[in-house]
Amino acid sequence: MARVPPGAFIVPDWHRCKDSKEYFNKIIHKKNRKNFGLLESPVMPPHAAVDTLDYKIFISGKSGVGKTALAARLAGLNIPSVHHETIGIQTTVVYWPVKLRENGRVLFFRLQLWDCGENALRRFDHLLPSCKEQVDAVLFLFSFTDRTSFQDLSNQITKWAESTDCLVKVVVGTKFDLFMHCDVAERDVRKFQETWRLPVFHSGGEVSDGLGDVAPILNCLAENLWHQDCVRAGAAGAGAAGRQQQHETWTLP
Repeated sequence: MARVPPGAFIVPDWHRCKDSKEYFNKIIHKKNRKNFGLLESPVMPPHAAVDTLDYKIFISGKSGVGKTALAARLAGLNIPSVHHETIGIQTTVVYWPVKLRENGRVLFFRLQLWDCGENALRRFDHLLPSCKEQVDAVLFLFSFTDRTSFQDLSNQITKWAESTDCLVKVVVGTKFDLFMHCDVAERDVRKFQETWRLPVFHSGGEVSDGLGDVAPILNCLAENLWHQDCVRAGAAGAGAAGRQQQHETWTLP
């Protein structure tokens, strides 16, 4: 699938606009992001009811690169201070409202992040097929403090390319704030982008406002997932009409 130019479908930095506050307030409480369980969702009043689109995102990367930490960052949860290998599969739900450029329609993207420990994937053959089942996107992670994780990216991407071509792929470099221990140079990242033509984001450090730090990654996922739906539906502008997953409209009783 061709990479989507930034801002082609959704309004970039919409979280900074006044008309977005009514929607973002549903995922924020006292300046902190709300923690949504698997059966929870934002509730909008009838006049602002929006469709919710469900997507499954798998986080791929070597042990210790920060998969669990990134999932927590994207969801606005507390980032673990100590690394522990993830046992089995851990899922995290992220809600992210976007506004379409074409018609001003607002949508809630429900991103279910799947994180599985590397050792668990090796030990139990059934885990990876479960992670790949009906997956919509993959976040490929490497750590700026671990060059081998960067060198392993091409191997990761190639393995997933063998599974399906219709898959959103985004690369995230973690621990970017630890520049004193950096093993991956910016020129290496630029060369990688030129070769693979995939978006690469940097992540690391403290979360400043709960939205600005994660907006670039979540907006990129929204852009490409919406475009992927258009391709699957067979016509641009058809959007998610062709999805087989359930789209729900949340309103007050």
